[in-house]
Amino acid sequence: MSEMMEATAGLPTASLGEQIVARINELGAISETPEYLARIFLTREHRAAAELILDWMRSSGMDAHLDAIGNVCGRYEGERPGLPCLMLGSHYDTVRDAGKWDGPLGLITAICCVGDLHKRRRRLPFAVEVTGFADEEGVRFASTLLGSRAVAGTFVESALNVKDRAGISMREALSTFGLDPEHIGAAARARSELLAYVELHIEQGPVLEAKGLPVGVVTAIAGATRLAARLTGMAGHAGTVPMELRRDALAGAAECITTIEELCRTDHGGLVGTVGYIHAMPGATNVIPGQVHFTIDLRTPTDTHRRRAVTDIVRHIEAVAKRRKLKLQVDVTHENRTVPCAPWLKAQVADAVAAEGYSVFELPSGAGHDGMAMIDIADVGMIFVRCRGGISHHPDEHVDVADADAGARVLLRLIENFKPRDAAR
Repeated sequence: MSEMMEATAGLPTASLGEQIVARINELGAISETPEYLARIFLTREHRAAAELILDWMRSSGMDAHLDAIGNVCGRYEGERPGLPCLMLGSHYDTVRDAGKWDGPLGLITAICCVGDLHKRRRRLPFAVEVTGFADEEGVRFASTLLGSRAVAGTFVESALNVKDRAGISMREALSTFGLDPEHIGAAARARSELLAYVELHIEQGPVLEAKGLPVGVVTAIAGATRLAARLTGMAGHAGTVPMELRRDALAGAAECITTIEELCRTDHGGLVGTVGYIHAMPGATNVIPGQVHFTIDLRTPTDTHRRRAVTDIVRHIEAVAKRRKLKLQVDVTHENRTVPCAPWLKAQVADAVAAEGYSVFELPSGAGHDGMAMIDIADVGMIFVRCRGGISHHPDEHVDVADADAGARVLLRLIENFKPRDAAR
């Protein structure tokens, strides 16, 4: 017996939750700066994270590689080689000044669950694949779901020409990273290769915490529409233009924003709206703003309701602009359809939750996830794990060890009892 084995003999094995938290902390230490967490697509930190995840996958019994866009891909064969797979995963890129859990929790939990199967020498009548998607957040090239779109075969090649703030194109960044941008298509998977795609993720909201539950069953990933609005009035001297003669674009934008908020507050269909960016010009203390740009982000659990809400909100802000003698331009900059979780997968997730002794609670996801791309080649299911205060995209993002363990046990039970769609009927 080696010295290490002798030193650890008789010690209790770390729970899945403890293993997950240790790895979350290790991955969270890989950042472009020690001041805050930032792990951006195709950077040195992204490469270091990928190498670490590859090591974890291989030590968990998987064959592992980087695909053509930088996704980290691991495969644990079934009872015989070449079987279709249940794909699990999430992303490993972050926003700037991020928390450690958004994305990595689902990826690391899946790796730990496969490691548990490997330790017990358990093989299943299907393969299990784990994918760490390289870019879900879209921070560097302002286009989300790049990794999962490549896997789904829906990556748009024109995105390769998009440049980051430093003037580096995605094509150049891929080459520098060691990947061939001309072979992105090689990352695409066929529908026949996948039995389903399941993602575990922090809730990124406060509902599970309010319900006192560690896990939840996701019903759908809400669709989103993003608009860019521009109001144009007339700049003028702050001291010489009477109030009744002003065409103040910033005052008009303020009224538009409060109108959007009121319409969302009084909606009964789950509509949420956010104005997250505003810029006034010329931006001087003693000048009436002549032009304002602002964004609108609208999300609902159903596409029909979101389309109606977009039309209604645009109509209301058009009325504000007309009354204030402002010119309004509104452009759609982003639109993602709602992705319903497959009923047969929801049922299996619910069975796993109940079998672990928890109340089954269903809720939608207001945030986007890689499942929004994966729906094009597989049915999608999701498990939510409670996060403290519902905080996400922030350094205070946190999941308790017990909740990480609960999520892992639910996912492991789902994997071991998984029945493909035809068998589940």
